Amino acid sequence: MQYKLDIIQSPSVFSFSLDAVLLGNFAKVPQHNRAKIVDLCSGNGAVALMLSQQTKSSIIGVELQSRLVDMANRSIQLNQLEDQMTMIEGDVKEVYQHIPKDSVDILTCNPPYFTVSEASHKNPNEHLAIARHELHLNLKEMMAISAGLLKMKGKAYFVHRPERFLEIMDAMREVNLTPKRVRFVYPKENKEANILLVEGIKHGKDTGFKILPPLFVYKDDREYFPEVRRMIYGDD
Repeated sequence: MQYKLDIIQSPSVFSFSLDAVLLGNFAKVPQHNRAKIVDLCSGNGAVALMLSQQTKSSIIGVELQSRLVDMANRSIQLNQLEDQMTMIEGDVKEVYQHIPKDSVDILTCNPPYFTVSEASHKNPNEHLAIARHELHLNLKEMMAISAGLLKMKGKAYFVHRPERFLEIMDAMREVNLTPKRVRFVYPKENKEANILLVEGIKHGKDTGFKILPPLFVYKDDREYFPEVRRMIYGDD
């Protein structure tokens, strides 16, 4: 769908990427106003803002970095979404102070992708390092908190990296988040996948797991394939 949104971002602090657009499109949200939707690791609120165009339900973004929360709040005001969308500035690991357990219908998360070790090369930009590396939140913590927030049969949607696929599946099942749909995203045909989209259901049945058709981003001429172009621009 086409997003008629003004989203504030900053190249020096944080700019949302295709990952956010893919997650915003992959997540299935009800159109009614009765659901409670939470976006963890919300950054400048891009995914939450995109979801606001697909539902009348309330959306809460949770973000650690104050400068990103400020951007998100300004975008909320710019798009006149104050009645639908709110931001919480805080650590995801302390989210239960703000949002009760077992209360969320739909959860999305674009978490830090990269593990941290003494040998890992972290981004010198502090804002980008926190967004991309597991400095404050690792995969197991993120899955446990997601499962804790969700109601029974609530749905979670994640975007991550394919090289951590098995680790993600294990971490989800450990906390009774049953993987239901997976889609691998490829930069071009004949290239390895570089983005992973995952849907899980809290205490879902083990049957019915689906691997969706591959999604290719760019043609050889660096033009977007039609499906991705529709996600970004709303046309072919």
